[in-house]
Amino acid sequence: MRQRLSLLTLSIIISISSWSQSLGNSQPGAHKVVMQLSSNDTLVWKGLMNNLRNLKAGWGDSVEIEVVAHGPGVEMLMSAKTTQLEKIRQFKSMGIQFVVCENTLRERNIPKESIIPESGYVKMGVGEIILKQEKGWTYIKTGF
Repeated sequence: MRQRLSLLTLSIIISISSWSQSLGNSQPGAHKVVMQLSSNDTLVWKGLMNNLRNLKAGWGDSVEIEVVAHGPGVEMLMSAKTTQLEKIRQFKSMGIQFVVCENTLRERNIPKESIIPESGYVKMGVGEIILKQEKGWTYIKTGF
């Protein structure tokens, strides 16, 4: 009886320890966040940059982030319109991905040459967000 009780106690301690370690999520890629940007408001862009900075400061390499720009949000990734190029470059070097919706580019007649080179492309912005959510990514809508 005493041996069973000790074994049960040990099992509980191991379970609690494993559970608490999983809460810490210190392994790389433990957090996956997809952020939707559909606004050309520069205050929204500034807020997005603050959120990215805070996520990386808080979780470092244990967070994977992709910003999906579509609709008016693609302007943040256009060479002639962005006010955030230096921050985008900084975040890109930290592993944050910025992607542009090709449907938006086609519908608005925006050539890929006008998009900053730090950006990637996805066929459908909303489709990309759905795919990420289906894979367990957390969804955040930027803006007000």
